[in-house]
Formats: sequence, C-alpha cells, structure tokens
Amino acid sequence: MGMKWYVVRRVAWAVVATYLAVSLTFGLLMVTPNAGADVAAAQAAASGQDYDAVRERYLERRGLDRPVEEQYVDYMTNILTLDWGYSFSQGEPVLAAIGEAWVYSAQYFVPSILISALLGYGIGLYSALNRYTPTDYLGSFVAYFGISIPNFWFAIVLILLFGVVFRLLPTFYDSGVALLSVQNAKQLLLPVVVLSTASVAGQMRYSRAQAIEYARSAFVKTARAKGASEWRVLTRHILRVALVPLSTILIADVLAVLFAGSFIIETIFQIPGLGRLALEAIQQRDTPLVLATTLIPVFIAILGNLLQDLAYVALDPRIDYGDR
Repeated sequence: MGMKWYVVRRVAWAVVATYLAVSLTFGLLMVTPNAGADVAAAQAAASGQDYDAVRERYLERRGLDRPVEEQYVDYMTNILTLDWGYSFSQGEPVLAAIGEAWVYSAQYFVPSILISALLGYGIGLYSALNRYTPTDYLGSFVAYFGISIPNFWFAIVLILLFGVVFRLLPTFYDSGVALLSVQNAKQLLLPVVVLSTASVAGQMRYSRAQAIEYARSAFVKTARAKGASEWRVLTRHILRVALVPLSTILIADVLAVLFAGSFIIETIFQIPGLGRLALEAIQQRDTPLVLATTLIPVFIAILGNLLQDLAYVALDPRIDYGDR
C-alpha cells in the first residue's frame, strides 16, 4: 500500500508541477515585448502605413489583444482537450508542428543517451578497477576533455574538419534524405558525437567515483573470497548498487541534452527538430508553440524523476517508500 500511495502522490504532484511550469512560462511571455509586432509595424511604417494600426492588426490576428486572464483560461482549457492552438510561425496546428519535429530530434537524441550511458558507465567502471594504469589515464583525459570543451565550439570544429577539409561528412542536415539510409546516418554522426562527448565524460567521472567507493566495501570482498569472477563482481555487485546514485546523474544528463543541447546542435547543424522549433517560436513570440514546447520537456522531466524513484526500489531493496 505504501508504494501505491507514493506513486499516486507523485503523479498528483507531477500534474501540479507541470501546471506551475506552464503558467510561469505563460506569464513570462505576457510581460515580454512582442518583437514580431514591432518589426511588422516598423516595416509597415517604412512603406507609409500607420504604425499603430498595423501593430494592432498583428496582435488581433494572433489573439494577443484580448485580456491576459482570458488568454490564460482559454489556453489551459485547450491543453486538457488536446487543442494546443495554431502556430503562426509554422503555418499549421501546434500538434502537427511538434509531430513533424520530434522525429528529427529523436534521431540524434536517443543514440546520444544510449552511447553516453554505455560508454560512460563502461569506461568509468573499468577505470575504477584498473586505477593508475594507462587506460585509466586515457579515460580521465576523455572525461576532462569532454567536460572542458563547449559543445558549440566542438561542433564547429568537427564541421570544418570532416565536412570542409576532408569532405567525409555532410556539413548540414538535409531533411530530404530518407530516415533509414546510410546518408542519413552519416549526417547524424557529428551531432551524436558532439552530444555524447560531454555526457560520456560526466557519466564516466561519476561511475568511476562510485565504483571506487563500493570496490572497497565488505560485500565485494566477500564475493571475491567466495571465488566470484571480476566480471560477476563488477556487474552483479558493484554496478547494481552504484546504479542507484548514477541513475540520478543519467536523468540530469538527459534533461541537459533536451533543454540546452538541442538548441545548440539543431541551430548549428540546421536540424528541424524540437529545439530549433522552440527557438523560432521564442524569437517570433509564437505563444501556443512556445508553451507546447515547454510543456513537453517539463512533462518528460517530471516523469523521468518519477521512474527514477521507482527504479531505486528495484536496484536497492533497502529503500522503502512505506513511510513516505
């Protein structure tokens, strides 16, 4: 009963947290000057039209001339009915724009997370059991390199090196290429490498530190004394316990890639994904699209933290939610 009640409360809090995040974003948009209206009015004034009249028409077409409380109530009602409005910057319904963009983001996002988790944990655990060896030093170099270099700089360097100098890979993403093709895999290689580098470094550092801590514990010494192989000690004893804190780091890296990495990568490589869609919506103050692209990562963050807490019980039986 304790676990079920805990899940119910966490789901309820997820709804409240999502509501607060979307409300805060709505409020920030309302107090932000409308650059699109100002630009349209300035262009109209340059051609001899009335500045204020053009600006009012611009706001009226987008429903931004209504009272703020009326816009807020309408938007929250539309969210519950899955009517997320119309995107003026994309010229189509918001859900349709998101449905077209998420596929491009998932193509590099999912491989980056899998690679960062597998390589980061693998290198970190291996380095922990082989400390002060050449491979350990190499792993430490990779970690510090990945953390130190900015993603945008690394992406530009890779484009210049492999796209311009050696002409081995495309410099920009071509959305006309078939998704399941070698050409598409080639043009996704650089974005995946750029995103994976920083994530691998973070996962490697934390997994190495956790593995070193548990490698000296009594239960590991007991397992070795019973004749367990190093592979069994690593995977069945050290890794399982270390995954409890490491899962928190993995969720944080996923959110970091989703929130920050997608804006940078999709802008540099011209990928028409969710990050670039959100950036264009912010620049043009496309309120329905901005709120929708905010709602999605917020929901993923809250859901990811809920799944993370539930995974703690499977990874460590000592954790009990009965008293929470």
